Amino acid sequence: MSSPDVQGPDAAHSGVIHDIGYRGYTGPRLERRAIAVGLYTHTLRGVFGLGRSAKSKVVPFGMAAVMLLPAIVIAAVSVVGSGQGLTEPVLAYTRFAMTTQASLAIFLAVAAPNAVSLDLRFHTLPLYLSRPLERPDYVRAKLAAVATAVFLLLAVPLLVMYLGAVAAQFDAGEQTVQFLQGLVGAALFSAVLASIALVIASLTGRRGFGIAGIITVLTLTYAVVSAAQGFVAFDAENQALAGWLGLLSPMTLVDGVQVWAFGAEPSSPAGPPPGAAGAVFLAAVVLLVTACYALLVRRYRKVKV
Repeated sequence: MSSPDVQGPDAAHSGVIHDIGYRGYTGPRLERRAIAVGLYTHTLRGVFGLGRSAKSKVVPFGMAAVMLLPAIVIAAVSVVGSGQGLTEPVLAYTRFAMTTQASLAIFLAVAAPNAVSLDLRFHTLPLYLSRPLERPDYVRAKLAAVATAVFLLLAVPLLVMYLGAVAAQFDAGEQTVQFLQGLVGAALFSAVLASIALVIASLTGRRGFGIAGIITVLTLTYAVVSAAQGFVAFDAENQALAGWLGLLSPMTLVDGVQVWAFGAEPSSPAGPPPGAAGAVFLAAVVLLVTACYALLVRRYRKVKV
């Protein structure tokens, strides 16, 4: 609609109001929980580059393919080898994450900065918090999304290995138990690695710095700890001390929990010492994830909006 004609000297300064059809939002107002779930879904899609350019999909899907390939080979070997006396997969389910840890580190180095560093760099956090979304909600949604992505990265190859074992007619009950143990281990790896990666990524808005920091921490700690374990276990002949050193790396830490809880073979030079050491490893995992969550909440309370 337009204003009525104005006569006289004020006509040149009169304004015109046009009705261009905008209407206010009259739909349902989402609650805090629904918004957090939406942020979780959006972040999970973004981690895999869905809804983004083709370049954003190269690393996540590339690492997924790299991790899936050995699982396919293991499944094929199981089927072929079953006719030649093979009775179980050539690689235990609980050892898969340790075997593919380089791919996990690369995936996390890209996923975690994409999840949080870009929000810091482009100052989009105020847009999230302008709705009934609290800072802890933001942290939980981001942490859950990255952990879910890592779990999917591990669970799909484990499922392929399990289907290969079933097709090879290995003992179904035994394989099912071992497969479920592998999934529990995958969940532990996902929680620990995602927590550490997000803490590192949240410290900078520069994605490159986050990538370098995550790869350094995840790979360097394992390299140093495994080398120290090998030296202590074989040169100094102190198997107990070598086992305790596993507490100092996130990869060997979770592997120690699997060794204690499932009786799995250690994927590092030494597993946790016999006795209550396994419970200490489990407590360390819980403490590490809790501490990382607390650090993330503290970090985002300091971010100005």
